[in-house]
Amino acid sequence: MKKGRGVEQTISAKAERIISVAGLVVPVLLLIYGLLLQARIIHNEHVFSSTGLYSICAAWFIVGAYRLVRPHRTKRDLIIRLVLYHLFAIGYIWLVSGFDMPFMSCWILLFYASYVYLGRNGLLLSIFALFIASFGDLLISVTNTEYVIRSNLFFLGTLLVGYVGSVLTSDQLADHKELSKSRAKETLQRDRVLTIVNNLADAVFSTDEDGIIQIYNAAALNLLDTNSELKGKSIDSVISLFTADNKKVRLLKEFTATKSVASREDVSATISGETIHIGITYSPIRGINSSESVGNDGYIVIMRDITKQKSLEEERDEFISVVSHELRTPITIAEGSLSNLQIMMERDDLPQSRLLESAKLSHEQVLFLAKMVNDLSTLSRAERGTADATEEINVSELIHDLYNEYAPQAEAKGLRLNLDISPKLGQVVASRLYLKELLQNFVTNAIKYTKEGEVVIRAHKKDDAINFSVKDTGIGISKSDQAHIFDKFWRSEDYRTRETGGTGLGLYVARKLSRKLGTKIELTSRLNHGSTFSFELRES
Repeated sequence: MKKGRGVEQTISAKAERIISVAGLVVPVLLLIYGLLLQARIIHNEHVFSSTGLYSICAAWFIVGAYRLVRPHRTKRDLIIRLVLYHLFAIGYIWLVSGFDMPFMSCWILLFYASYVYLGRNGLLLSIFALFIASFGDLLISVTNTEYVIRSNLFFLGTLLVGYVGSVLTSDQLADHKELSKSRAKETLQRDRVLTIVNNLADAVFSTDEDGIIQIYNAAALNLLDTNSELKGKSIDSVISLFTADNKKVRLLKEFTATKSVASREDVSATISGETIHIGITYSPIRGINSSESVGNDGYIVIMRDITKQKSLEEERDEFISVVSHELRTPITIAEGSLSNLQIMMERDDLPQSRLLESAKLSHEQVLFLAKMVNDLSTLSRAERGTADATEEINVSELIHDLYNEYAPQAEAKGLRLNLDISPKLGQVVASRLYLKELLQNFVTNAIKYTKEGEVVIRAHKKDDAINFSVKDTGIGISKSDQAHIFDKFWRSEDYRTRETGGTGLGLYVARKLSRKLGTKIELTSRLNHGSTFSFELRES
């Protein structure tokens, strides 16, 4: 890239090759022409010097060959070579041919080279050199009036054509410069868009009007679980979509039927043997010259895997349905019992025991509802992470607090609540609320399902961890039931379980809490021989 009077000149590789080749070809042509003059095959009244012919052509060829082998590296090298070319041309005109020759047009190449390398200043110097050549030639051939006239005509023609060519070259270079800038900006904008698209988590495809993929991002390959090239393929061939009733969905047909942004989430696809739900948003791409009623410039398609979202929606709907059903029964019983109690209290002939029985039944159902609400509240906190903050917990103090809280409840049922803890238990870093509610869940279940015997709360050191467990001598859990006890709203068909009220949420919530604490619940149980629930936390 060179500069002349503040104007940048861009030298293309093609221009470099033309100038380099001309540096070798021109002296050869001039040598042939000079030999024709020497042999008198071509008549010319100008003075002729054989020594000048051979010297100039040889020097010119050597400089041209040197330039081809070793291109200029500095501006100084470039100026020296251009000056030499001009001196060779002037010398050839003065000593061999004069202006009256068919190769005067070769000076236009000097104009071109001077302009593209040195800008307008170079062009003016080349024109000045042509004037020197013409003026010197006139001094040599001043006696021949006819030759003088022809020389002047050659001078003016060469000057005119060279100048016009240089102006056209200037305009062409300016246009090329603007075009290069425009292409660079376009490339930059395209790269920016591609960078943004490639960093999107959703799969993005851009297709032409026939649904042939032109651009896609990395997320598209991840969604399709492939590393294959997608460009040039039909979008319907790379992903096959179908509805819940197994009806095939053709995307191109969907594209052509829409006039604006459209989306749907009722389609699925089988990818790598796994069926997933797909959310798809698509829209026609309309350029500046596109008409909304006539056509478009292709389509943009965004796809995402919504399998988890769909599963959560289905789980939510199921959860709401089950909760509604589970709440309806105790509310109905409580409402009926209270209504009966109200009616019975208006009568004087009913015994007090009947009134107490209705009140007790209502109270039990309210406690059942309170337990369910508490479990749902705990589950909600765990799901939303509102109690995720951790702290250092003194394990011994926590276990003793738990014992003091539930010892009266166990004693009222005729059970022994015992502690089995290691000395100097130390501390754990965890959510106090999650840890306490997890242990409370095990203790309350142990007391509930144990008719006689004991419940033992244990905490023992195990390497660099603390093992927590709650052991009871209750009814135990069968092998078949152990596979389901952590499912939500599940309750065993064992009549002894049905005798006690329960929401079926307790152990489901316990599993959620254990995951929040970064541990796993272990169960050891045998029917009619009690159960042990345990987990471990790393000691701080």
